[in-house]
Amino acid sequence: MGRVLVVDDEASMRDFLAICLRRAGHEVELAASGAAAVTALAARPADVVVTDLRMPGALDGLGLLREVRAHHPDTEVILVTAFATADTALAAMKQGAYDYLTKPFKVDEINAVIDRALEKRALVAENAALRDQVAGRVRMAQLLGRSKGMQRVFELIGKIHSTRTSVLITGESGTGKELVARALHTEGSRAGARFVAVNCGAIPEELMESELFGHVKGSFTGAVADRPGLVREADGGTLFLDEIGELSLGLQVKLLRVLQEKKVKPVGGTAELDVDVRVVAATNRELEDEVARGAFRQDLYYRLNVIEVRIPPLRQRREDISLLVDHFLKRQSKELGRTITVSAAARKLLEDYDFPGNVRELENVIERAVALAPADEIDVDDLPRLRTTAVRSAVEASSAVELPAEGVDLDRLVADYERAWVARALEKAGGVRKKAAQLLGISFRSMRYRLAKLGFDKDATALDKDDDEPA
Repeated sequence: MGRVLVVDDEASMRDFLAICLRRAGHEVELAASGAAAVTALAARPADVVVTDLRMPGALDGLGLLREVRAHHPDTEVILVTAFATADTALAAMKQGAYDYLTKPFKVDEINAVIDRALEKRALVAENAALRDQVAGRVRMAQLLGRSKGMQRVFELIGKIHSTRTSVLITGESGTGKELVARALHTEGSRAGARFVAVNCGAIPEELMESELFGHVKGSFTGAVADRPGLVREADGGTLFLDEIGELSLGLQVKLLRVLQEKKVKPVGGTAELDVDVRVVAATNRELEDEVARGAFRQDLYYRLNVIEVRIPPLRQRREDISLLVDHFLKRQSKELGRTITVSAAARKLLEDYDFPGNVRELENVIERAVALAPADEIDVDDLPRLRTTAVRSAVEASSAVELPAEGVDLDRLVADYERAWVARALEKAGGVRKKAAQLLGISFRSMRYRLAKLGFDKDATALDKDDDEPA
């Protein structure tokens, strides 16, 4: 099913098509003119536009078709008219219309044409995604975030992606520094060349020089042939140096020469070779501190840090967590061939967690929950690590409470505390126990148990009239 925009100056025809298409399961929006349709599409693009050919005003059906093709190339257009001629049909198809229908038409006919148009649109999108995947390309769309911090990152990428300027990406582990580096490459003028990623902490120091700058045959034991090195492999493209702070001082000097002179000298070689490469580096360290203690060269730091892109940690952009959760669930659902959702209580628990491992940890948590969840909905019980952390935080917050000299009845104290929170949740939920359970971050099964234990409900297996979950 898709989103269909119906454009016709006759209200009766608009209403007729709206009823037919909504019955078929489509989301339908109506416009009475070509100009109104352009406004509607600018606000929210449609999958398919069904438009009358002859309409009053400056923009008729063919004019609207041209506007859609120019500004919304992924949207399919179906033209409808009572005055069909071979010339108008040919003109419509030449200008990119998906199909051309003559009034009067049958309901089944318009539904079939729309279904085929949606299938074509889905196929084109899938083929484009496959092409990008085969090419190893990562688009900006894969960088998700509605927070102000991420919007600033997107804005900066948009300004600098096509420059030759070196970029330093900073941020905690797991924030997505390589995704930003790939976006700088694929959105810029070097997209057609190679993106070469190097983890400076993953290659032993004794091998790193040869890996980066290459070597000539016979320069050391095992050098049985010339090797260009990763810097030259990225020639014309982008060299991404992840965890640049791990690079030894000796190699920092050689990298500085690549940045300054655009030349590289292979191990054992006598000649310097020209190289055109954009260097994008990333680190989770504070390089200024490393410079101060002599572990990182100041001149290299300034060469790399021409422009800094700082990615905020996930705990500072909690409004992005729900967006990322939906993204990871969608991917998992596609891989498993089933629709997986997350309960409101589990979503709240995810949004409240600090995620010291950032986006990488969130992805891991979702993947684990999907693998272990007994149903197609992830609940609080499927996030044990987060739930344990939340309980531990609550306990630590209560550590300042003074213990009276005469002691306390802990069981009664805990029961009274629990009873007060359950009562407050029931009150806020209007007595609907399923909603109260969501407010408390517990499963509905756990809520029924507590109601019975605390004396709220003598028959804990009976459901409220508003609760639709089986006992």
